[in-house]
Amino acid sequence: MEATGTDEVDKLKTKFISAWNNMKYSWVLKTKTYFSRNSPVLLLGKCYHFKYEDENKLLPARSGCTIEDHVIAGNVEEFRKDFISRIWLTYREEFPQIEGSALTTDCGWGCTLRTGQMLLAQGLLLHFLGRAWTWPDALNIENSDSESWTSNTVKKFTASFEASLSGERELKTPAVSQKETIRRYSDDHETRNEIYHRKIISWFGDSPLALFGLHQLIEYGKKSGKKAGDWYGPAVVAHILRKAVEEARHPDLQGITIYVAQDCTVYSSDVIDKQCTSMASDNTDDKAVIILIPVRLGGERTNTDYLDFVKGILSLEYCVGIIGGKPKQSYYFAGFQDDSLIYMDPHYCQSFVDVSIKDFPLETFHCPSPKKMSFRKMDPSCTIGFYCRNVQDFKRASEEITKMLKISSKEKYPLFTFVNGHSRDYDFTSTTTNEEDLFSEDEKKRLKRFSTEEFVLL
Repeated sequence: MEATGTDEVDKLKTKFISAWNNMKYSWVLKTKTYFSRNSPVLLLGKCYHFKYEDENKLLPARSGCTIEDHVIAGNVEEFRKDFISRIWLTYREEFPQIEGSALTTDCGWGCTLRTGQMLLAQGLLLHFLGRAWTWPDALNIENSDSESWTSNTVKKFTASFEASLSGERELKTPAVSQKETIRRYSDDHETRNEIYHRKIISWFGDSPLALFGLHQLIEYGKKSGKKAGDWYGPAVVAHILRKAVEEARHPDLQGITIYVAQDCTVYSSDVIDKQCTSMASDNTDDKAVIILIPVRLGGERTNTDYLDFVKGILSLEYCVGIIGGKPKQSYYFAGFQDDSLIYMDPHYCQSFVDVSIKDFPLETFHCPSPKKMSFRKMDPSCTIGFYCRNVQDFKRASEEITKMLKISSKEKYPLFTFVNGHSRDYDFTSTTTNEEDLFSEDEKKRLKRFSTEEFVLL
């Protein structure tokens, strides 16, 4: 009975933490984001313009517009559909208990793991669906307004709290079932896309069996001295994602791998080796690769000299975003307008969704509204991600990024470099026989160094 009482106290405690985080961050979700009509918006390599089709109707340069403003002509709706189609992964509550802890929520500590998941999810969208894909139901998601987010937060917490006292669980009714969705699609290609869309999201479910879910990522983090409830930096998360992809045994994931740069250096031969390594002896196809590069954009504060480079990176179609944020908060950066970065915020606590059911609801995995932040507020510690479909793509990308690095580098040394050949201490693709020791000694030292150097994330 005593243990049961302790569990109940822990559950009530997590509910209060979730409520506090929602009250703390919901104002960000309910505020409108303003975009200039006269500056292009870049989103993961795609450019959008919000000007009127009739140039005589252009407003003064200082006027702004929200993406909810339906008066705007041009391709605002295309931008909204593209942004909403990106996969949004946020704090969740009431998911299965994390092994070795009493935690059933990641509120207050899991934001960098969530932004890392978003970056990986974008890489998988590129891999399976391509950059041109958008979710057909994207524009059916309701936009947040001044009343809905705060009132829903209070209602959800009250209902959840009452349910916990009565021992009942809140029933979840999916808004759109998979059967209904697929029935609307006119051809096999669209049906296939929707199946992969759901499959990718299911890999990030909050259950111990989900390949890239929070439970699995925490297990890999334990190998580097991290545990549930700890703060994770962008570089540590990069290595955890690499291990998660390497260890995934799903047939669909055998054609993709992750390479993490060592000390701001990408060793080209190491990358190509990973791309040409196949588990099946009869498979000679190149693997796709997601390249993750942990960097610092300055000392204590971000150096504004790097602004043009960051904008250049986010202008590339093979960029899968940036794991970053501002001090004490992690964001997933996906684009920019002028000197402001466009991001998705993981700091909104949503209810657990069981992705193992066939028609699980998709709405809470897509963000209805983008947010903007001045580049000057960005914390210097971040991880940049790229996706290359094959070896030829990687060679082309490395040449293009190298040129960009030379042009944007005002300092003597660029932010990171691509180097021909292998690294001297190459150990990242070695297979470890001991299951309890997934990280090499070199990696463990590097991860501990990253953990002490990076900012604390909440």
